[in-house]
Amino acid sequence: MIVTIDRTTSSERAPSPPARLSLTPASRVPGRLDGAWWPRSRDLTRELPPLAAALDSLWGRITRVTVNPARWPVIPRKVPVAGHIVRVGWFTDEQDPHKLILLSYTVGRWDLLVIPPETGAASAARLLAAAATVGGLRTAGELMADEVATGDGIDARGREEADSVDARGRVETWENDGGAAPPSPLARHVGRAGRPSSSGRGR
Repeated sequence: MIVTIDRTTSSERAPSPPARLSLTPASRVPGRLDGAWWPRSRDLTRELPPLAAALDSLWGRITRVTVNPARWPVIPRKVPVAGHIVRVGWFTDEQDPHKLILLSYTVGRWDLLVIPPETGAASAARLLAAAATVGGLRTAGELMADEVATGDGIDARGREEADSVDARGRVETWENDGGAAPPSPLARHVGRAGRPSSSGRGR
């Protein structure tokens, strides 16, 4: 697989809107995911700053993220975020294409389902809710496969008339409030059983 590396770190781009997020509430019950993120594009240089900025105050400063390049056409090595740099790495076989891994040097690791930007409002609302379930056992790939299997799943043209009004209302709430209700600012997953260490092997 050919991976395009963007070596620019220019901060002269137009400001990005707030990240669309749904986060798992603080709990001692471990789960496979810590929430979901619905980016507006596949441009990591544009999408990562509002995401990291939203999470810095909740989870501790995000210092590194890893992605699977199958879903991202350009992988920047570094992205400037609110006065610091977030380093970006990637895994091809080891990381679920639908998952983003975030690392904080002093706190821990979190895994987010990445909802494709072209997803319709109703599908996105279902995925945002499903990924934020306390103790959820579904992986990012499984949640995406379940949604596609419903028949009206990941649809860029929005063929989701039945529940689109309710879904848009929920998505607007996420956008207006900057995401779901914020979890406890305390680290939730330090030393969580079954989770790898935070030393990702991004290239």
